Amino acid sequence: MTPLLVILLVILCALVVFSLVRGIVAFLKSTKIDLQSGQQTDATDMQLLQNKMMFNRIKYQALAVVVVAVLLAVAQ
Repeated sequence: MTPLLVILLVILCALVVFSLVRGIVAFLKSTKIDLQSGQQTDATDMQLLQNKMMFNRIKYQALAVVVVAVLLAVAQ
């Protein structure tokens, strides 16, 4: 069971990094669009994507913490 949990942990960590990078890219694009267009009154597609990716990052981090807790419980 431990190797399966370790593989799951690695996958979750990769998803965290992917979501983080994608969220940062969306943030940079939305900032560039805001600077070029002036004031923005509503959320752009890039800002919505940024928000979605950051929520995904939090979700994957929480799942990774649960997997680490299970690993620690199994190790004892």
